[in-house]
Amino acid sequence: MRSLPAKRRSFQFSHWSFMFAEIAVWSFVVLAVTGAVLMVFYDPGMSQVTYDGSYGPLRGLLVSRAFDSTMHLSLEVRGGLLIRQVHHWAALVFVAAVAVQLLRMFLTGAFRRPRTGQWLIWVTLLALGMAAGETGNALPDDLLSGGSLWLIKSVVQSIPVVGTWVLSLLFGPDFPGDRVIPVMYGGHLLVAVIMAALLIARELLVRRHGHSRFVASLPARRSVRPTMAFATIGMLIILGFGFQIAPIWLYGPATPTQISAGSVPDWYMGFLDGALRIMPGWELAVGDYTLSLAVIVPTLVIPGVFFTALAAYPMAERFLASRRGRRDALGRPKTTGRMARETLAHDLLDRPRETPVKTAVAVAGVTFYGLLWAAAANDQFAHQFQLTVDAVTIFFRYAVLIGPVIAFVITRWICLALQQTDRDVAEHGVETGIIVRSPDGGFHERLAPVRREPAITSGR
Repeated sequence: MRSLPAKRRSFQFSHWSFMFAEIAVWSFVVLAVTGAVLMVFYDPGMSQVTYDGSYGPLRGLLVSRAFDSTMHLSLEVRGGLLIRQVHHWAALVFVAAVAVQLLRMFLTGAFRRPRTGQWLIWVTLLALGMAAGETGNALPDDLLSGGSLWLIKSVVQSIPVVGTWVLSLLFGPDFPGDRVIPVMYGGHLLVAVIMAALLIARELLVRRHGHSRFVASLPARRSVRPTMAFATIGMLIILGFGFQIAPIWLYGPATPTQISAGSVPDWYMGFLDGALRIMPGWELAVGDYTLSLAVIVPTLVIPGVFFTALAAYPMAERFLASRRGRRDALGRPKTTGRMARETLAHDLLDRPRETPVKTAVAVAGVTFYGLLWAAAANDQFAHQFQLTVDAVTIFFRYAVLIGPVIAFVITRWICLALQQTDRDVAEHGVETGIIVRSPDGGFHERLAPVRREPAITSGR
């Protein structure tokens, strides 16, 4: 089959799971447009002014210019609240779409050459999306974001050697000082620019290498991208219009000595909150330094190991595959040319059942994340089930260690069972539900042969 022109490759979609990337792209477009509008009305200053806006309960209080401008934008600018809420919902959906896209690529092996660069871009976008969300949440300077600043301060202080220096760059000589909101604002804009550049680079890579595909996939459709654009933008507008989020007028301005009751982070940072809650209060003395492992491990070690493992997995798999493939079935060493031909990239994706260990690793990772995420609500579990917080915390400490192992074993067993089912079907045929009678009087079900998918050459 003749390959398609390069300019049309990025519009080829043959499976529903390819839509996650489109949701992420168009969510970012909404973020960029709404963010540009918000910049017109937002003032990142921390100097104190007297609030005299339309919201009566706060009138007369001393607030920062950041809080005052956000209140003016939300309650007095026509359509301002809608734009602000759409912006916030788009940030949540963007991170979710990137996370699911990474999971899809991992399960199907779409991270292999020549698409390793795309995998690294998505991993970086996940980290930057979290950073953009945290810096953006601090900008209104309300009581909820003030609580986040306390957590940021604690995490930065726990960093060995350079923690105090970084803390002075963020907050200045005092906490919260008058520097942190402008710094967060600049960091928020810088992260957004980097994310835009990465998405453009990802689009260029897709145009260059084309889309991967499953063996049994639908015909490619080039009209899906506009449909996904309208669907994503429309759903974000519906969320912003109908579902309230971040009502800062109910929280009030940030105060260093107060924090909102029941404060929780955005969903994608819940695993860090859960890790902080269940981590024992361990400390380690190294010379004149005291390392607070109760803070360093949940907030720095776990995310660092997670993102490093994601970024390094394609290279690690390629290295292990090359080690296993140095000899053929007869035990003879392979030549360099033969190994190069066998490791050439292909566009066919794995079905998760075909790689049981990799699939089991993915499910174990999701289980670990989910348990940490659930641990962020240990107080709610204790309240609802009439338990002590200590009992729930101890349960999650064991669960995050045992749960992923159980998930790995069960998932691998399921994948192997599905492989055996596929082999049985390939050997004996597909059940048709038609019962026939044989000449000797017996009855049996008629089996149909398995349809073989024709080989399709994908344009690259």
